[in-house]
Amino acid sequence: MRYTTRELVYIAVFGTVWGALEMTVGSYLHMLNVPQTGTILTAMGIVILLVGRTFVPRRGATVLMGLVTAFLKMLSVGGIVLNPMIAIFMESLLVEVGLGSRGLSRGRFVLAGTLGASWNIVHPFFTQGLLAGWGITRVYTWLLGGVSRLLGIELQHTLLLILAFLAIRSLSGALAGLIGWEMARTVRKRMGRETEMKVELL
Repeated sequence: MRYTTRELVYIAVFGTVWGALEMTVGSYLHMLNVPQTGTILTAMGIVILLVGRTFVPRRGATVLMGLVTAFLKMLSVGGIVLNPMIAIFMESLLVEVGLGSRGLSRGRFVLAGTLGASWNIVHPFFTQGLLAGWGITRVYTWLLGGVSRLLGIELQHTLLLILAFLAIRSLSGALAGLIGWEMARTVRKRMGRETEMKVELL
């Protein structure tokens, strides 16, 4: 599939915006040890991807935006940073899957956001548990410990912690989808180019 020059510019712009947020806001959040920093950054990235997709309503556009972001992330630290690059690529891929090929709508934005955020559930097990050699059990205990401290729930309430862990990530994605939908509509109205958003993807 060929993209127009205008579409490629949009892809580069939105990918760069996400990359800039990762390098600025992300760095500050990590420095301040803000809880659920990964969840916050993922939600922000999903909003950017979804708004960008309304400007480039073609299959594969969100993945390309993610690749731009991953490349900028690599440059920001002067070398290959595999874990965040994997996360960025997989999140953009899952958003692409959620948007599908039948048109853009609020429901698809919510689904895409939820799927994109769902990688946060898998990511620690894949990168820390497998790639870094922590092992699944250690990652599992570490994640539940973080949720326990965040919500003030004791570790022995395992099922409640697991449900909270899943809910935080799923709800953050769904919320990002709704915000992305509303932001996309607002931006297009202000640019004087409001169109029916349920367009067939090319």
